[in-house]
Amino acid sequence: MRRPLLSGLIWLALASAAAGDPDTRVIPTDPLTAPDDDFARHRDPAEWRGLTVSRIEFREERAAWRLWRIANVRHRRGPLWFVPHDNENAGFEAALEAVRKYGGTLIAVDTGIAEDGLRMNRAVDYGRPVDPNRNFDTALPGYARRILADLRRGMPIIALHTNARGFDTGESRCNQSDPSGQGVISIRYCDDTLTPSPSRRRAWPWDDDDTVAFATYRTGDAPSAAFCRDGMIAADFNVVQERVVASDRSLSNYAVLHGLDYLNFETLDRGDDAAGLAEGRRRLVHIIDRALAMCAPKVRPIAR
Repeated sequence: MRRPLLSGLIWLALASAAAGDPDTRVIPTDPLTAPDDDFARHRDPAEWRGLTVSRIEFREERAAWRLWRIANVRHRRGPLWFVPHDNENAGFEAALEAVRKYGGTLIAVDTGIAEDGLRMNRAVDYGRPVDPNRNFDTALPGYARRILADLRRGMPIIALHTNARGFDTGESRCNQSDPSGQGVISIRYCDDTLTPSPSRRRAWPWDDDDTVAFATYRTGDAPSAAFCRDGMIAADFNVVQERVVASDRSLSNYAVLHGLDYLNFETLDRGDDAAGLAEGRRRLVHIIDRALAMCAPKVRPIAR
């Protein structure tokens, strides 16, 4: 099946599935009083002008879920912004600025059902906590359907993350003499599925090894098949090229396997004080501005 046709069919399925869902509670919410750490940082009514907020609650299999949906009611046609991890606060800051600037809808996972501000959802009946970015599984269709319900035809999904410094050198196939860090999110990490294309000039915001853009493509395709990959490399981004062999249940893998345009931007977690959040937000919003201008020119800043 050709990719544009596949993408259209997926979009229609998501839109029709979201039309009526009796197992989901949608609760209008006042952002000025919402008992949540992300909203507590934004109690100025001016920040919410033109936005509407609702809390979405549902259960699937062993987990209870809560999402925040923030929609630009005057400019609904825009990207779907996604912040999967409740502890990655600069990602929320950037997404909130982006939905005001470009329109669309922001979906942020709230782990406050069990304990607020955590990476994992601990509101489970049994077993381990669930990573909200490792729950995009065809066996659990309700989760993806609700996350992507506001995705509009021709618009990209843009996920925003922060991450810890460095990478696990024991897992990497390159730069193994670097100081050991955590995880795999670094332009200096590589393995069988992740191939880095580092910035050459290292200009801000790419002066930081932990600030990266992901370009995801199917195995069997060339890396250039990834949405926006060629443009981001030409613009001298730090680009991690991710080859999908079998889904790891992340949204990046789900999107490429379903023919959806997807971008994932990450930056170093610089802490939750005002300066740290501001720097993380600045970097992510700068990347968003550059990437949308190159790869989704129909998405333009809203005139004010």
